[in-house]
Amino acid sequence: MTLYAAIFYILAAVILIATALAITRRNLVHSVVYLIISFFGSAMLYYLFGAPLLAVLEIIIYAGAIMVLFIFIIMMIRVEPSALRKPTLKEWFPAGILGFIYLAVALLVVSKDPGSHTTLKIALARPRIFGQFLFQKYWLSVEIISFLLLIALIGALYFGKAFAKGGGETKEDEP
Repeated sequence: MTLYAAIFYILAAVILIATALAITRRNLVHSVVYLIISFFGSAMLYYLFGAPLLAVLEIIIYAGAIMVLFIFIIMMIRVEPSALRKPTLKEWFPAGILGFIYLAVALLVVSKDPGSHTTLKIALARPRIFGQFLFQKYWLSVEIISFLLLIALIGALYFGKAFAKGGGETKEDEP
């Protein structure tokens, strides 16, 4: 086994464990932290595969901006521990079936004809060229996504304020 293969398997194990912990934690902030660990592992895999730009984008966009937005939404909504309940088997069943199908397909892909060695062409793109391509061809999609993130932020603020008013919390400084 080469060094790159060992690094790949270690990163894959870390990503799987962190993602499993993110799914199974009852504390939402802990789930977000485990998801950030999973995103960092994915970024390291991108770097290992020779895509440093994707690795940096994974860290900046997913592990940075989106996870900060998730933490902000969690803090604004303020989920009470009494609101958390144990999921029933009826709720876990569809996720379990989909997870089993995903695992079976992944095992088939890995085990199918391991002797065939398909070489992939290396595709290199400089960040400037990638940015020009992204904002010239897909500028509308980028703007729509940024608008949706703004709407999510405004919605989190609205729900957070509505929860504070309806939850019986009163402020001393208000008349």
